[in-house]
Amino acid sequence: MFEPEPTASAPETRPDTAIYALTPQGAQLGRVLARQLHGELFVSARLAGGDFAEKDSFNSLPPFVGKQFSRYARHVFVTAAGIAVRCVAPLLRGKDRDPAVVALDQRGRFVISLVSGHLGGANNLAKEIAAITAGQAVITTATDTEELPSLDVLAQERGLAIANLGMVKAVNIALLAGETVQVHDPHNWLRLAPEPGQEHPWTAHFRRVHDEASWIKDLPGVWVDHRRIEPGENRLLLHPPCLTVGVGCKRGTPARTILDCLQGVLDKAGLAQASVLTLASITAKQDEEGLLEAAATLGRGLFFYESGELAPIAVPNPSERVKQLMGVHSVSEAAALKSAGAETLLVEKTACNGVTVAVALVP
Repeated sequence: MFEPEPTASAPETRPDTAIYALTPQGAQLGRVLARQLHGELFVSARLAGGDFAEKDSFNSLPPFVGKQFSRYARHVFVTAAGIAVRCVAPLLRGKDRDPAVVALDQRGRFVISLVSGHLGGANNLAKEIAAITAGQAVITTATDTEELPSLDVLAQERGLAIANLGMVKAVNIALLAGETVQVHDPHNWLRLAPEPGQEHPWTAHFRRVHDEASWIKDLPGVWVDHRRIEPGENRLLLHPPCLTVGVGCKRGTPARTILDCLQGVLDKAGLAQASVLTLASITAKQDEEGLLEAAATLGRGLFFYESGELAPIAVPNPSERVKQLMGVHSVSEAAALKSAGAETLLVEKTACNGVTVAVALVP
């Protein structure tokens, strides 16, 4: 799929890792970790001054962590594990929302993944820190200790959205019990199907299912689909990032109007919003605030194409009116096809309240 360079540079990112230390030796190790992990170090107030700034100190660790917890994606405690546990326990909300939490001793010998080992990345963070300190990463999640794939991690690594997070546990338990898990993944998004002539190390743990008729409802399994479907009692539903949405709009159209139109089109077509990869339009719309805000609200990339790139694309619903205004016969349909690298549309142009939306499927 062709993706042009973004029209604006990305804003400078702030550190995503907070590091806490209580002792002089822990603070020195914390300084090394802050440098290696692009993090921020916070130390006990009694260590402030000299090498450590007052503004980066705390009097009591639990309330200080409470204020910082949602601001950072990763939290590293150079403290006893029990201290870290008492600090974060009241703040935990769920495995899909909690940041990574790791604790290590002040010598860096044991690095313990405490919270959000999979989705939050604490297991990988523990390994990353252990490589810096020449220590031992302590990982206790069952699939890791048994060297089995964890479906939440696998989905995250492949860019798939989890529709029903609660089913991850059931599928992982089935794998740990030695059961063969059924998988419907016709385009091999999870990359569990081996390449021709090669054997995948996880092949024995999964059985490929090609259609609904072959699916055994009483057994746990994984279903990969860009459609909005009911997963059922034993089916982990994953949405792949494979839909591109072309958008055209009148000048000054609010973001809410664009979002409502887009969602209405997806709902009517039975498509999952989680499978939307990008939005696309024409460069004449690159300063359209509503469109920019809509993409930001969805958390999706927004790409703009020159009229010369869109003009040659054959679309099912060319418009002379659009040609007069924009210099091309189509914006939404052509942009969707261009962004997907496809020749046919999944959803043809739909107009509502001054907005046009079309959807294409990445081949």
